[in-house]
Amino acid sequence: MSSSLFFAQEEQIVEAKTDSLATKNWSIEGQHSLMLNQAAFSNWVGGGTNNVGWIAGINYNLTYQKDKDLWENIIVLGYGQNDTKGIGTRKTQDVLNLSTNYGRKVSKSWYASAGAGLITQFAPGYTYGTPPADDVKTSNFMAPGYLSVGAGFTYKPAADFTLTLRPANARWTFVLDKELQKEGLYGLKNDGDSSLFQLGFLATAQYKLKLMENITLANTASVFSNYLDHPDRLVLSYGGVLNMKINKYISSVITLDLLYDHNQIKKTQLKQTLGVGFAYNLSNGVKRDANTDNRSWSH
Repeated sequence: MSSSLFFAQEEQIVEAKTDSLATKNWSIEGQHSLMLNQAAFSNWVGGGTNNVGWIAGINYNLTYQKDKDLWENIIVLGYGQNDTKGIGTRKTQDVLNLSTNYGRKVSKSWYASAGAGLITQFAPGYTYGTPPADDVKTSNFMAPGYLSVGAGFTYKPAADFTLTLRPANARWTFVLDKELQKEGLYGLKNDGDSSLFQLGFLATAQYKLKLMENITLANTASVFSNYLDHPDRLVLSYGGVLNMKINKYISSVITLDLLYDHNQIKKTQLKQTLGVGFAYNLSNGVKRDANTDNRSWSH
């Protein structure tokens, strides 16, 4: 009886240790945010229009690292609106970005890797007219939607820097809204087409910089070249998030997004937002690359 009890207790201890070790292989970092902005005017000679806006966001990085295995997953969701007197409600933020990348270490900081990513939006987008009846729909959920699947190599010398190079990367552009399935729009070849296939080279980089104790700057950049058609027409993108933490629950956030895609518009697109509001950070306390020398990189 006592012998059976001893072995049962020992088995429970082993299972507990195993669960603990498995948990330590995962690094989970996330942020939930709600940013607000507002302006009000009354008899103000300089002029101005009353408005109120909000932006809600979810940003998660889930990383599994054990021995030679590295699996990174990123979830970015954001939506925001601004209501201006006399104009109405319009979108100021709309993004759905999911990506995953698995790598097997082949040298000190290099991994043979493969991964996938999906970028789209939640709601319709418009070119706004005057009056509102002249608004023209320009985008919608999965119109466009970009799906990338590829293989290559990932360079990760420290927890806060990742560079992925995929010389073999398939990229699908989906336009599932029939109103937007027009020749030339988002690169579609014919009216009624719902997708465009491209095969090319993709490079992505992420770098998080700690500027001060309560200020961080997260940078992401990518470049894509289509082998099949005009490889010189690069798709370039950059995203920056400056997070200034005021206290545990309040932060000020500035975002900047730059995009050049010949299939969308032959101009550089820019989007910038600024907000102050609530931001709640989540972490399981496990740091990525805990056994790696971070050198000059900050976390």
